[in-house]
Amino acid sequence: MTSAEGGQREMILQVATRLFAALGYDVTSIGQIADATGLDVATVTESFGGKRELYLAVMNRVYEIERSSLAEALKIGPATTPEQTSALMHRIVDHYIDLCAAYPEVPTLWMHRWLSDAIDVTELERRYTQPLVKLIRDAFAPAMSAGHIGPDVDLDYVMWSLLWCVNGFSQSGTLDQDGNRRRADDPEALRRLRVHLHRMIHRAASLPGEFP
Repeated sequence: MTSAEGGQREMILQVATRLFAALGYDVTSIGQIADATGLDVATVTESFGGKRELYLAVMNRVYEIERSSLAEALKIGPATTPEQTSALMHRIVDHYIDLCAAYPEVPTLWMHRWLSDAIDVTELERRYTQPLVKLIRDAFAPAMSAGHIGPDVDLDYVMWSLLWCVNGFSQSGTLDQDGNRRRADDPEALRRLRVHLHRMIHRAASLPGEFP
């Protein structure tokens, strides 16, 4: 592949990501993607195949972004002490908030999926969500065994609560006292979300100590 071809593929992928995130898979057509790139449909399909294959390429990139962020969060190692357990949980919170602020298309694409977009593409959760869930479970397995996370804590739901909150905030934001909508591009709104989620997850996971 020449650099020109690589640049063209990257442009198509970026445009497709933007359109799938804005409109959803079901509404977006190859023709719209081609028009937005300034290319013809034949060139787009030659580069990626049909719309399904292009969507899978977009979601694979989303997975790589998520996997890289989680891997960075998990670098401090497994949760073998109460302190490590707490530190690891809070790193995951920060990294996911930062990821969604830097790549708003990530939560948007998954929100479309949660609303039954691309329902005929059935393999995404098995291919992309389950491996990330397993990484988190494995990282906290020593803490669960040692009792650093209480036996009554549902770790899966703690992590899903983080995703639900951040993804929802990324889409709808919050209203300030004047009725203005504040989203992740508002530093103060993002700061308040971060503080709230750290406290919420700390308490939901029954972590040691108090998060300020």
